[in-house]
Amino acid sequence: MTAVFEFLALHPVIVLFLLIGLGAALGQVRVGGVSLGAVAVLLVGMAITAWGVALGVSIELPAAIGDVGLVLFAFCIGIISGPGFFNAMKSSWALMLVVTGILIVGAAAAFGLGVAFGVSPVTIAGTFAGAVTNTPALAATGGSAEATVGYASAYIFGVIGALVVAALALRHRAADTDAPAPIIDKAVEIDTTSMPTADELSKRHGRRVLFSRVMPKDGEIEAVGPDTQLTPGAVVNVVGPSDAVEAVSDEIGHTAAVDIVGQRSELDFRRIILSNPRLAGRTVASLQLRERLGATIVRVRRGDVEFVATPDFVVLQGDRLRVVGPKRSMPAVSEFLGDSERGMADTNPVALGLGIALGLLIGAIQIPLPGGGYFGLGFGAGALVVGLIMGRIGRIGPFVTSLPNTAANVLAELGLLIFLAFAGTKAGSLIVSAIVSGEIVTLLLIGAVVTLTVMLGTYLMLRHVFRLGGTRLSGAIAGTQTNPAILAFANSRTGHDVRVALGYRLVYPAAMVVKILLAQVLVTL
Repeated sequence: MTAVFEFLALHPVIVLFLLIGLGAALGQVRVGGVSLGAVAVLLVGMAITAWGVALGVSIELPAAIGDVGLVLFAFCIGIISGPGFFNAMKSSWALMLVVTGILIVGAAAAFGLGVAFGVSPVTIAGTFAGAVTNTPALAATGGSAEATVGYASAYIFGVIGALVVAALALRHRAADTDAPAPIIDKAVEIDTTSMPTADELSKRHGRRVLFSRVMPKDGEIEAVGPDTQLTPGAVVNVVGPSDAVEAVSDEIGHTAAVDIVGQRSELDFRRIILSNPRLAGRTVASLQLRERLGATIVRVRRGDVEFVATPDFVVLQGDRLRVVGPKRSMPAVSEFLGDSERGMADTNPVALGLGIALGLLIGAIQIPLPGGGYFGLGFGAGALVVGLIMGRIGRIGPFVTSLPNTAANVLAELGLLIFLAFAGTKAGSLIVSAIVSGEIVTLLLIGAVVTLTVMLGTYLMLRHVFRLGGTRLSGAIAGTQTNPAILAFANSRTGHDVRVALGYRLVYPAAMVVKILLAQVLVTL
């Protein structure tokens, strides 16, 4: 075996992909419905490196490999989270402040216990990152061997503790009263004589509904525009959340006996992928699809979530658009929007390269602190912040700042795997020493206290102060812990209830940023 390890020590690229492959295979093994996921790459890296040390062979990956993985992951997570992060800041800032406060208490607990046990600041920071299962926070500490040992020691209980609290939240699921209304279509025959326009009626109901097609009395079915008047005797198709659709139906008429959606001789509908990069980052209204081709976008599906295509909704490359329009115009609509699977995998290298470069420059800025020392965001946090902003903006003039959701998710996962392989090789030699010396017990204790403080604090505050239902709360717990494994657990227990994802996205971006900043603060204390 010594010869094998000596060969690996000379070929770090082989080591990188070997660790990714073996770790990913181990990460797919499920126990009790839960798997380690990407973090298994870290554990395999530590195990193989420790094995090599036992044979007198040192296996390490170059620091540049770790940096590339980190910034790729952080930037793409920012791109994905950007729209949700800034929307949550406007609508749920109080909840985000509470989660921030809980994480600060958890960091304070880690620091207090670490000082009491004589643990170094960098190891405390790594242990905190592991307890809250946040890899970018580990990277923000510099990804040193000491921090990685703390991270690995605390991570397992970080997952287990969060799973227990998420399961506790789901015990209350039967009493939930916050189930979101599904998006539906309904044909309504108009009784009212007020003859409102489609835009006026939509505005009156908070822009929650759209009108896709209308069949005037004794007329032909046609697409609905903002200025289309809804006249008595006409049948109009209303699209939106079921409660809003029913409210509109009650206001203007009654359920129609005729199914105008199924009549596709003149007016048709298709699900079309937005793959034309020139249209990404624009609002639905600015596409002027009705003015150009007489068609209307009524729904947008992004990832696994569907939205009503209100005029101010910003579409991104890779979105799947439900379009209604004249049958003869649909080929032209597809050509205009792109409708190519390749668009979902477009990595937008201009935005990717310039965005990450800007993030690295911001992360390299060092701010002097009182009493000496410096504070900086670091490469990971700098890339994350720039990604958040670019994901929210979507477009600057002709320059598209976002990436398709599919491409961003793939790149984020690849970056995470690369960084975890690097971190594992850094810590492999020290984990053996930590086990032999008994330090691992201390790190486990600190990590367990931090995990329970953060998870129970989140559970108590969000359930009893913010009155979140059990289903949405399980997603918020996964978001606070920024852990996809907890999210998968909650999804599997609820049949992928959309409230889990809504709770997760509500707190995930803020929790990610706060953890990264807290880890850097702990290193400097």
